[in-house]
Amino acid sequence: QNGLSFLPRASSMSRADPSVARAAAPVQEPGRAAVASAYQRFEPRAYLRNNYAPPRGDLSSPEGVGPWKLRCMAQTFATGEVSGRALIDIGSGPTIYQLLSACAHFEDITMTDFLEVNRQELGLWLREEPGAFDWSPYSQHVCLIEGKGESWREKERLLRARVKRVLPIDVHQPQPLGAATTAPLPADALVSAFCLEAVSPDLTSFQRALSHITTLLRPGGHLLLIGALEESWYLAGEARLAVVPVCEEEVREALVLGGYQVRDLRTYAMPAHLRTGVDDVKGIFFAWAQKRLGVEV
Repeated sequence: QNGLSFLPRASSMSRADPSVARAAAPVQEPGRAAVASAYQRFEPRAYLRNNYAPPRGDLSSPEGVGPWKLRCMAQTFATGEVSGRALIDIGSGPTIYQLLSACAHFEDITMTDFLEVNRQELGLWLREEPGAFDWSPYSQHVCLIEGKGESWREKERLLRARVKRVLPIDVHQPQPLGAATTAPLPADALVSAFCLEAVSPDLTSFQRALSHITTLLRPGGHLLLIGALEESWYLAGEARLAVVPVCEEEVREALVLGGYQVRDLRTYAMPAHLRTGVDDVKGIFFAWAQKRLGVEV
C-alpha cells in the first residue's frame, strides 16, 4: 500500500534513537562496540513514554519542548528553500514528528534506524496497525502552526504515502546505508534528530559520524539537525544509554568542519518541570545547515 513491504524484518544488530533516532556503531572499536551493545536493551515504548507523552509531550504550552522543535521545523520549511525530490531521515528511532513539516516538500522519504525494534515500531504507524503510537497530537499541532488549513489526517496520509522505505543505518560506517542501498542518492536533504550525539562515544566520533552522513547529501543540499545539549545519559526502559555532551559551539564547529554553511542555529533551555529524571539533558539545539558547493559527495 505504502510500498512498505520492504520493511526490514531482521538485522544482525538492532539499535535505536534517542529523540528521534539513533544510528549505529561498528564493533571494531571498543567505545562504539559498547554503544551498540547498550542499545540492544533499548525499549522504544519506554523511550516514547519518557519523551513524547506528557509532561514532555504536552503541546498545549508554546514554551514546551515539543512545540519548540515543531516550530523550528515548520519555520524552516516555510522558507521554501528546503525542498527537492529525496529526503533521508538519519536515525529515525521510533518517532515520526520530525517529518511532519517535511513531507509536503519531498516526494521520496527514506526513514532509517540502527535498531530493528525501532524500524518495527515505525512500521506499525506507517501501516496504521493496531497498537501503533498515537502521533495525532503532533500532527494536529503542526497543522495549526503551519496554518494551511490542512487536516491532521491529511497530513498523516501524505507522510505515510511519501515514506518509501525504512532501512538499517550505521552512521559510524563510511557508507552509512551500505553499498547497495535502495535509497536514491545523493539526497536533496537530510533530517536527523537526537541521533549523532546519542550514538557517539566522544566528540571525535560525533564529528566523524556527521562526515559519514554528509556523503549521502548533494552539494547545496540541506541538513536539519536536532539534538541534545550537555546530555551525558538517558533512559529507555532498562537501558541507560551514554550520550556525548555537546555545546552549541561544538555543534557549530562540527558543521563548519564538515563542509556546511550554518544557516540557522537555535537553542532551547530545558525548563525545570521538564527535567523528569529520564536523562540529564540541559537543552536542545536546532541547526539548519547547507552543504557547500564543491564539497565532495
